Amino acid sequence: MGFDYLTNVPLEKAKREYIETLIENGFGSVSERIPVQNACGRVTTKAIYAHISAPHYESSAMDGIAIKSSDSFGATETTPVTLSDSQYTVVDTGDPIPEGCDAVIMVEDIVCHDDGTVTIFAPAAPWQHIRQIGEDICAGEMILPAHVRVSPASIGAMIAGGVLEIEVVNRPKIGIIPTGDEIVEPCTDPGTGEIQEFNSSIFSAMVEEWGAEAVRYPIVPDKYDKIKSAVLRAVDDCDIVILNAGSSAGREDFSAKVIGDVGKVLNHGIAIKPGKPAILGICGSKPILGVPGYPVSGIIVIEEILKPIVDYWTENERVEEAVVDAVLSRPIVSSLKYKEFVRARLGYVGDKLIASPLNRGAGVVSSFVKADGMIEVPQGCEGYGASESVRVKLLTSEKKLRSTVVVTGSHDPLLDELGNLMHTNDRNVFMSSSHVGSMGAIMAMRRGEAHAGGCHLLDTETGEYNLSYMRKHFPDRNVKLIRCVGRQQGLMLQKGNPLGISSFEDIVGDKVRYVNRQKGSGTRILTDYLCTKHGLDVKKIYGYDREELTHTSVAAQIAAGSADVGMGIFSAAKIYGLDFYPICIEEYDLLIPDYAWDTPVVRAMLETLKSEAFREKILSMGGYTVDNPGEIIEY
Repeated sequence: MGFDYLTNVPLEKAKREYIETLIENGFGSVSERIPVQNACGRVTTKAIYAHISAPHYESSAMDGIAIKSSDSFGATETTPVTLSDSQYTVVDTGDPIPEGCDAVIMVEDIVCHDDGTVTIFAPAAPWQHIRQIGEDICAGEMILPAHVRVSPASIGAMIAGGVLEIEVVNRPKIGIIPTGDEIVEPCTDPGTGEIQEFNSSIFSAMVEEWGAEAVRYPIVPDKYDKIKSAVLRAVDDCDIVILNAGSSAGREDFSAKVIGDVGKVLNHGIAIKPGKPAILGICGSKPILGVPGYPVSGIIVIEEILKPIVDYWTENERVEEAVVDAVLSRPIVSSLKYKEFVRARLGYVGDKLIASPLNRGAGVVSSFVKADGMIEVPQGCEGYGASESVRVKLLTSEKKLRSTVVVTGSHDPLLDELGNLMHTNDRNVFMSSSHVGSMGAIMAMRRGEAHAGGCHLLDTETGEYNLSYMRKHFPDRNVKLIRCVGRQQGLMLQKGNPLGISSFEDIVGDKVRYVNRQKGSGTRILTDYLCTKHGLDVKKIYGYDREELTHTSVAAQIAAGSADVGMGIFSAAKIYGLDFYPICIEEYDLLIPDYAWDTPVVRAMLETLKSEAFREKILSMGGYTVDNPGEIIEY
């Protein structure tokens, strides 16, 4: 005879409606605080910021000798320079750089003599073979955004950044109740009619592999009251309950009645074979899943119905390993002697996958945290040029890459915050940002290699920002200029301003050590302009050729005492507790090309840019003005 209470709901419809009902009733994770060492595979619930820089002191990147670079000037193969034992200090990799030294020469590039002197045959450039403070991570920088999975490499990055505890999504506790008069605990000699209970072991292994915690209850005989008591106990103890066997319509199949009495049955019967008798129930906000007793049926139901529920809780994402073609956003220069592995951030712009190589330093663990793919440069290859096609081994899913907004150009911490808010609002949207300077953003737009780019280029003749560059490089008006923020640029100074710097001209002097931004960045253009305006000879500014890629890395050098002053934004100075001498309020805007304007990821970015949450976050950072972000600026 038929049983009219058995439904036959299509699988996808059943899953979708089940999860929607659970969410409506409050199903979901909570946060717990755990040691970083135990966080692998867990998902962050808040953005994580570095407490200290890594390295937190200037260290030697090679075995060799530390010297004052100027002592080596003039050395050649034909006119070598000999240094006395008072002019150098022997250092090993990782050793602190002695005071007064600003370069390291590799041991293989020196000739040692019995009297303690050494001979060198080439000059040492300032800061060569020295790991700068904050080369890997700068204090105050975001190491991980909210709602991302912690990898082994990111554990190292967090510890390097002084973070020892983090808040993560708790693991859902899944109670598994085996039922049946005929089943027994696993043994080597079951009797006639006894069936060894191994389904709970299979289910436990499956859910633990997915990041959940399995709680296996003792076998319950086929008695209604005992099954109901076990279910009530499990509902109190756990976040999800699996009731195994008794889901059909036999005379001792009590699962549907128990689930209905304890909570509510949403579906009894799914249009799959095997696995049809599955029961989808709920008690409060907790799912109760009635699973058929046949092992294959049970496995299919657990895989198809339970896994999406666990994935929702744990924010799990399946990563399929694949090798794909991508276009480089900037060149990779490699040695002919080695096969090199270069980590890269990835994202689709149209049908073109863009790869932005990350820092390749051997000690830069943060690049593994950020990497979406790995580029292998074969031995004997000098590297690849910008816009050249390369093969990339994916470390994340294709789905994620197609949901990633690719941002390049000028660095600002607000991009990290913007990306974090986007991903918090929609867990399926991501941001991949790389810092190549404002002119780099313009070139990327022209090559069709980014969705957006940060830009703050000063026209030294008119005093305007960005507009003349837009007219020059985009005469067809095929790129939109989007208002973002005003930000305070100025001189970042050591706390207390011990050198008494009170004007831009004060960066010149025998006792002043300057640290600069890279050529092509808007901050560098501003600094060069100010030097010209005030008649300063950059050759007389010690450290003017010392370049850093971000505002926070400039601030890190000053805070650590390896530099006295550098141009940067107020928010970076604030992170490090530095003094600040304001120079100007500049316009930091976003370029968005027409080819990317209507894409979902750009729409999501613009909505976030216009949000009150973004305004509040940016204003709390200090040094910004927020006036109509997202507005299109005519040029």
